[in-house]
Amino acid sequence: MLNDEICKLREKLNKSIEDGKEYDIIYNLSVELDELIAKFYKTKKIKETN
Repeated sequence: MLNDEICKLREKLNKSIEDGKEYDIIYNLSVELDELIAKFYKTKKIKETN
């Protein structure tokens, strides 16, 4: 589930970069993507320790 969200957001970020969107939009998408990736790895680590 998180993996799907990450893929969709990554596509949205890439499209924004390709389309030359404003820096603020690209930056915010990048930060949001970083947060999702961190959440993904945190969840993965918790599952591995159980």
